[in-house]
Amino acid sequence: MGSNPTPSAILRSTCSIRCSLLRLGMNETGGCLVGILQGRKGLILGVANEKSIAWGVARACHREGAELGFNYLGEALMKRVHPLAESIHSSFVEPLDVGDDAQLDDFFAKVEARWGRLDFIVHSIAFANRASLIGNFRDTSRADFHLALDISAYSFIACARRAARLMGPGGSMVTMSYLGAVRAVPNYNVMGVAKAALEAATRYLAHDLGPEGIRVNAVSAGPIRTLAASGVGDFRKLMEKSARGASLRRNVTQDEVGNAAAYLLSDWASGVTGEVHYVDAGFNIGAGDPGVEPAPSGSSSPSS
Repeated sequence: MGSNPTPSAILRSTCSIRCSLLRLGMNETGGCLVGILQGRKGLILGVANEKSIAWGVARACHREGAELGFNYLGEALMKRVHPLAESIHSSFVEPLDVGDDAQLDDFFAKVEARWGRLDFIVHSIAFANRASLIGNFRDTSRADFHLALDISAYSFIACARRAARLMGPGGSMVTMSYLGAVRAVPNYNVMGVAKAALEAATRYLAHDLGPEGIRVNAVSAGPIRTLAASGVGDFRKLMEKSARGASLRRNVTQDEVGNAAAYLLSDWASGVTGEVHYVDAGFNIGAGDPGVEPAPSGSSSPSS
């Protein structure tokens, strides 16, 4: 008897069949063309309200046929997230503090009990104390450094480890980063270091999970008016500078970021892993001063 096919071989075969059918305008059952995430089950972590980038991703994934689950932290966010989930016919909305391993275990146990499997996960969570995002980076306290790295970077690793157990070949993970990961943005400070760690974690997770047919990527979005952006000093000026410095001479929209994430989660990106995909209208390729000050003075990243 021959040896069993590897996860990578199964994935390549599945993707080849799906892509052939999509070119013919058909799905696997011979019906009409369906969304690129049709039948997939995925988690969107980090929705705060309807302006969240994570909600833009959720809308795109729902449009493409995915069944979605959400988390919330605290009663205030529960009251915001539940109606949004209901608007796209999602009934999986559970509490989760990503800094608590017991809650992570319980949350993913509920995912397994509800769906039995998981096809993708979107991580859009970041946090740092306000005091650590003002002034000089060298003044960052040990406690604030640990907090920012734990919630903004390690939480993705913790979620990925648990999510991977529920995934098979074709599984996909996407996290949200920001330009401050690779450029020194005044006042962005410890959050920039956390985002740099997040992007490095993306590459290492992609390397770890690749043999299992699971892909891991990051989206680095340009500034968008979100709840997190409310903590950014003089955000209007930041938006104006970003638009002037972008190759397309404008800022990106929530939907554009959502569409890019949906692509990365789908089989259309079956050969893409370990990448940081910029969705910033070309701002990141500009030469010279990035022109993004004044930098964030709030408690989280413009891209969260």
